[in-house]
Amino acid sequence: MVDPFKVLVLNNVSQTGLRRLGERFSCAKELANPDAILLRSADLHGMEIPGSVLAIGRAGSGTNNIPVAQMSRRGVPVFNAPGANANAVKELVLAGMLLAARNIAGAMRFVSAIDPADAEMEKKVEAGKKTYAGYELAGHTLGVVGLGRIGCLVADAAIKLGMNVIGFDPDITVDAAWSLPAQVRKANSLAEVLKNSHFVTLHVPLVDATRKMIDADSLRFVKHGAVLLNFSREGVVDEAAVLAALEAKQVAAYVCDFPSKRINGHAQVIALPHLGASTREAEENCAVMVADQLRDYLLDGNIVNAVNFPQVVMPRESAFRIAIANANVPNMVGQITAAMAGAKLNIHNMMNKSKQDVAYTLVDVDSKAPKKVIDAIAQIDGVLGVRYLPQGA
Repeated sequence: MVDPFKVLVLNNVSQTGLRRLGERFSCAKELANPDAILLRSADLHGMEIPGSVLAIGRAGSGTNNIPVAQMSRRGVPVFNAPGANANAVKELVLAGMLLAARNIAGAMRFVSAIDPADAEMEKKVEAGKKTYAGYELAGHTLGVVGLGRIGCLVADAAIKLGMNVIGFDPDITVDAAWSLPAQVRKANSLAEVLKNSHFVTLHVPLVDATRKMIDADSLRFVKHGAVLLNFSREGVVDEAAVLAALEAKQVAAYVCDFPSKRINGHAQVIALPHLGASTREAEENCAVMVADQLRDYLLDGNIVNAVNFPQVVMPRESAFRIAIANANVPNMVGQITAAMAGAKLNIHNMMNKSKQDVAYTLVDVDSKAPKKVIDAIAQIDGVLGVRYLPQGA
């Protein structure tokens, strides 16, 4: 009987996802020497990650809570679930636009402040409602910054609501470009989006290039009275600059999913408590996606949606497979294949790809690989990790 893979589950991950792992996997909240870690929001930066860990899966899109660079140096792929929560975020963005356009938050506060026992309640409601008159979304322009899965869905939904849409993404992928509605006008810069949009919604990852991309300098271009929506990451916006723009009436409202001491309580800020992916459907979708990826990697070595490894998917053509993670330096494949040839292993099929500093190779061989060959590959300078994956073992 083959020992099951042990998966350390650090958050309340959907059981629908965990069941996808199957009988070859054992999941628990406390485990010694786990083979994998599955989590949502748990912070791994302060945790000593056991050397036994072969992979980490986050049931969500962002991986800021995971020491990705450290895992790359150890040859450990970090999987996420991009797009699995896209519909949930899209719907919340639409809700955010409506909250701002129709002054719903202020109107609700106004009504809740009226004593229901007050005999003048109806008169007060009628007298006060004019203060909260808003406007409709149709005919207004939405600027979408970041045209990944979420950005494309938001653009499509806005068009169906009768809005004009302008989009900007210097790093748009081919798949995203195919998904983008033809009616979206492509902008050549962030400034162009800000100048021409009544609403601006941000859907970019938090990286060096996007940190505080909305700052005092960029806000000089924003259309007077525009609404800024941030359901991306807190750090892509300079809060001090946004507050200054709100006070100057340059920006009418800031709607975000990231409450903070600086912005909470401001009359023109609508801050939600990280609700972007907080739907039953999104949590299940994320868990299912990342569980499938972990299972495929641990059993067959395939890599899909790893933030630090290349995508490598190779259907099995042999029962004997070797998976190697290594530094992306010259002559690694030559040394690896030479070690196999020295043991008289015939290579049936092979795939090698790289991503930044990491390369990954899958090799199907025609016969059983002796342990000494696996050990020899592991000893090659630059090899970060090697696994022997005989089918059914």
